[in-house]
Amino acid sequence: MMRKLNNKIVAFVVATLALVSCSDDFTEVNPPYGINSESYFAAEDDYYNALIGAYDVLQSTYVNVILGEIASDNANAGGESANDVVGWQQVDRMQHTPINDNLDDIWDWNFAGVQRAAFIIQNEDKIDFDGKAQIIAEARFLRAYFNFELLKWFGPIPIKPEGQFVLGDVTSFPRSPEEEVYAFIEEDLTIAIENLAAVAPEVGRATKGSAQALLGKVYLYEENFAGAAAQLQEVINSGQYHLYGTEADENYENLFEYMAENGPESVFEIQYTGAEGAGFECLQCSEGNVMVGFSGIRGYSGPVFESGYGFNLPTEEALNSFESGDARQEVTVLDIEAWASANSEVTYNIGNQDPNTGHTGYYNRKYLPRQSENLGDANLTQPNNYRAIRYADVLLMAAEAMVRGNLDEGQARNYLNMVRNRAGLDNVDSSGNALLEDIYADRRSEMMGEGHRFFDLVRTGRAAENIDGFTAGKHEVFPIPLEEMQFANGNWEQNSGY
Repeated sequence: MMRKLNNKIVAFVVATLALVSCSDDFTEVNPPYGINSESYFAAEDDYYNALIGAYDVLQSTYVNVILGEIASDNANAGGESANDVVGWQQVDRMQHTPINDNLDDIWDWNFAGVQRAAFIIQNEDKIDFDGKAQIIAEARFLRAYFNFELLKWFGPIPIKPEGQFVLGDVTSFPRSPEEEVYAFIEEDLTIAIENLAAVAPEVGRATKGSAQALLGKVYLYEENFAGAAAQLQEVINSGQYHLYGTEADENYENLFEYMAENGPESVFEIQYTGAEGAGFECLQCSEGNVMVGFSGIRGYSGPVFESGYGFNLPTEEALNSFESGDARQEVTVLDIEAWASANSEVTYNIGNQDPNTGHTGYYNRKYLPRQSENLGDANLTQPNNYRAIRYADVLLMAAEAMVRGNLDEGQARNYLNMVRNRAGLDNVDSSGNALLEDIYADRRSEMMGEGHRFFDLVRTGRAAENIDGFTAGKHEVFPIPLEEMQFANGNWEQNSGY
C-alpha cells in the first residue's frame, strides 16, 4: 500500500467477514479468538492498522482506470485476441450485460473499500487518542472516494450511514436515489475537510486538499457549479500544488515517471510497489499496479519498458485529437512502429487484430511498465503510482465549472491557458460556448489514458455522439451484477436497458 507501510503486517478485522468461534466434540480452541469485532479498536494501533486496510483496497481500483479508458473513444480493449478478458471486450463494444465478471470486480472491490472505511467510522468513539480525528477524517474521505466510484459506474447504490452492511441488509436496504448518494458523499467529504491536515502525516495519505478536490469533482458531476468552483479554488489558492514541469528543476516529460511520484502536481495518488510478488489467482492481492502490466507491449524486448499483455490501446483518432505541437501527445501515446524504428533492438508481438477492439499500433505511455527491480510476475507487480487527482485536473475542472455556471469566464480561461502553456501551446482567447468546447478538448488531451474520458462524456451529454455502440438512456451507467440482484431477492430494480 503506502510506500512507508508496505512491509507492515496488518492484523485487523476485515470488514466483510464475521469472525466466529467454534468447537465440537473433538476440538477445543482456547481462547477461541484473540481478536473479533467487539474487542478490536482497543488501542491507537488498531485504528491505524484498520486505516491501512482501507487504503489497501485502493490498489484494486486499477480496474476502474483501465476500463474507464476502454469504455470510451480513447482506447480499444486489445489483448491477445477478441476473447481475451471477455468482459473488457464486451464493454469496448458496448455489449456488456449483468453477467460480466469484470464489472462485478468493480462492484465488489469498491464496496469492500466502503466496508473497511465504514468499520472505522462506526467505531470512532471507542477510545480517544491524539491524531484520531485525522484517521477518522481519512476514513470518511476513503468511504466517499469508493462510493463516488460506485455511483459513477452503477448509478443509485445502497447506502448505510450508521456503519457497515451486514449479512441480510441487501434484502432490506434499497438502492438510494442518486441525490441521496451525492448528499452522503458530500457529507463525508465536508466532515473530512474540517479534520484533515494540509500536509499528509505520511506519503500517500489523504490531505485537506485531496478532500476539497474530490468534493469539487463530486459537485461538478452533480452540476452544482458554484460549489464545484468554490472547492476547487480552495485547492488552487492553497499554494500547495503546481503544474509539474513549470519549475526550473522539473521536466514535464517526467510527470509519469518514478521521479515525479507524490510530487507537486499530486493532489491524491494511489500508491503501488513492486516489492511483493503477485499472481493471477488473486489479482486484487497485488501490491503492484496491475493495470500497468496489462497495458504493456506484448512480447516486448528493448530499452526503457517491460513487456505486458497489450490491453488499453489508444486509437488513431485519439492520437490525432492532439493539437499540433502539443507536448502531451508524446508523453501520452507511444507509437510502437516509430519507437522500434528509432531503437533497432526493439522487438514486439501483435495480439488481437479485431478491427473494432484490436491492435492500433499505439500504447498508453503514461502507464506502460518501466524496467524496474520488481519481484514476482513483472506484469502484475509494477510500482507505477496512479495519479488519481492531479493539479491539472483541478484547474480544468475549475475552468469548466466557472464557464458552465456563468461565474468567471476570465479566470476559467486563465486556468485553461495555464494547462495549455505547460504543454507548449498558445493561449486561447475564446469565450462562451467556444471556451467550453476548448476546455473539453483540452481535458481530453490532458487526461487521456487516466480513466476519466468515459465519465466526462457521459456527464456532459456527449457520449452517444462519440462512443460507438453507445445507447442513450442505457449506457450512461453499467448493469448491477446479476449475483447482486439475486442476493437482493427482488429488493432492487436493474438499471434501464439491462
